[in-house]
Formats: sequence, structure tokens, C-alpha cells
Amino acid sequence: MSDLSTTYLGIPLKNPLVVGASNLVTDISNLIKLEEEGAAAIVYKSLFEEQIQLESYAMEEEQNLYEDWDAEHASIFPMLGHAGPMEHLHKLKIVKDTLQIPVIGSLNCVNEATWVEYAVKMAETGVDALELNFYANVIDPEKSEEDIIDEQLRVLKAVKEAVEIPISVKLSPFYTNAFRVVKKMEASGADGFVLFNRLFQPDIDLEKEEHHYPYNFSSAVDSRIALRYAGLLHKQIHGTIVSNTGILNGSDALKMIMAGADATQIVSAIYKRGTSHVGKMLRDMEEWMDIHGYKTLDEFKGKLAKVNMNDPFAYKRAQYVDILMKSEIFMQYHPKAGEDIY
Repeated sequence: MSDLSTTYLGIPLKNPLVVGASNLVTDISNLIKLEEEGAAAIVYKSLFEEQIQLESYAMEEEQNLYEDWDAEHASIFPMLGHAGPMEHLHKLKIVKDTLQIPVIGSLNCVNEATWVEYAVKMAETGVDALELNFYANVIDPEKSEEDIIDEQLRVLKAVKEAVEIPISVKLSPFYTNAFRVVKKMEASGADGFVLFNRLFQPDIDLEKEEHHYPYNFSSAVDSRIALRYAGLLHKQIHGTIVSNTGILNGSDALKMIMAGADATQIVSAIYKRGTSHVGKMLRDMEEWMDIHGYKTLDEFKGKLAKVNMNDPFAYKRAQYVDILMKSEIFMQYHPKAGEDIY
């Protein structure tokens, strides 16, 4: 039988299928089913400082709504403070105590001091590792790229110094040079990288003439940028490479391993096909490995990474030029290319 075991941030895993952070993991019954189906680890839903801030402000406004209502009542509500991250941490502790597989905490903060404060509290729940979500939704044209990256490096170093468990960084693909950012973050202490974060983006409802935020499940083509960077980074960094987004079946996961990833994260596949799909993905991976004569992932991990290929253009945009130069391929997809098109 094929051996799917791998290592994630130095943590031994029975296979490379890690359930990524989402609302799916807030239901303990879902987590138990995912563990039974063979999921190797769970990344718990992200703790968002922005959400805590908004809830705190809303609570404060509600308490002050009837302030000084009359001469005898300064307020009709008792003065209570928001619990901050405690509810999230309590639920995370329950998950950690319930599951046998590794549990990873996920964190997304605004203020540098809060990154460290929440990271320490999260580590105290007993989680096996932390995942820092670094996404800068910058709308200030005066803020430079260097300022953004320097701030993230400071946070990473501070968190790394404050906790003893492994730290991974979940990045967006919107850096000018993601390769350079990864190298800098590894030098600052990152033990691994999740490539890449799938970000919620707004849409517009033309009938209502307003913004709305639909569920944005990934499709198979969304995996290609993660595949590209897994192939570029294999053996170029010491940390764990984790591919994320667009990994919907066993074949998608195998491609990531062959490109150079150590593990993958899946979310949309479970939303679309249920918890049992994890088991199917694993069976499909084992079947492919048996057919191709592979006994372990290491036998083909990074086989098609840049470092192991003679083709200098496999991971470059120049590959498109190569395709266009092959006229028979171009004409196959553009039969009217020789005609005048207006």
C-alpha cells in the first residue's frame, strides 16, 4: 500500500491533506467526520482582530444607547466589557482536546502588539502550530511596498520570539516579488508558507445597485499560481511549502506534490462535496501511486520542480511565447486567426 505520510512545519502527518481555515471547522461534528475520513490536520477558523473590534464597538454603542435616560437612570444596562478573543480561544481549546490529529491556529490582526498578544493566548490552548494571515488591503497610495513588508517582518519576528510552536505564514499572491518576500520571511523565522490565501472580494448586484459578498469557491484553474510557486520554491527554502486554493480532487493534490509542495490545504472541495470527499481524494491518490509504482510521496515530490527541470521556461511567462510560436497549436485554438477580425 502507498505511504502518503509527509511533514508539515516539522509535524509528522499521515497524508498531505490539511483542512484549511473556514466556518466548516466550527462544527465539532464536522471535524470528527473529517478526522474519520482521513484528514491529516485541521486549521481552525481564523481569529480576526477586526471582527472583535467591531463587536466591541457595537456592544459599547448599545450599552450607551439610553445613557442618562432620566434623572434616576444613568444607564438601563449593566456596564459589561467585551470578552475579546476568549470565546474563540475556548472553542479552539475544545477542538484541540477532541481531535487526535494536529490542530493549527489561524490569526489575522491589525495592530502589531495584538499579533503577539493573541498568538501567545492561542499557543496556550495547546495547538500544534500557528498560521499568520498576512494580507494588506492597502488603500493609502502613500504607503510603500517596503513599509508593508517591513511591518509584516516585524510582526513575524515578534511572534516567533513570543511562542515556541512552529509558525507558518499564509500569503496573498499580490506581492511584486513573492519569491523575495518568502525568502525574507524565512530569514525572519517562518517555518513554512501557505500559498496562497483566497481572499473575499466584493461584487455588485446590478438589480439592487449595491455591493454584495458572495461565496467565492475555488475552481481547478485557481490552483495554478500555487503550483507555480511550489515548483519555484522547492529546495530553495528550508521551510514547509503548502499549496492552497483550487485543490478539489486527488489529482490536484498530486500535482502540487510533484511540483514541490509538502502538503496541501483544502476547503472548497469539502463545501462542494462533503466531508466524505476527503476519503475519496486519498483513495484516488493511493490508486495513482500504485499504478505508477510510487511507494512514498518523496519518490516524486518535486519531480517537476524548477530545480529538477532542464526547461528554463517551464515556470516563466515566456512559456506562452513558446506556445504561440508553435503555429499548429495556436491555430487549433484560434482557427480564424488568419482572417481579419474586428
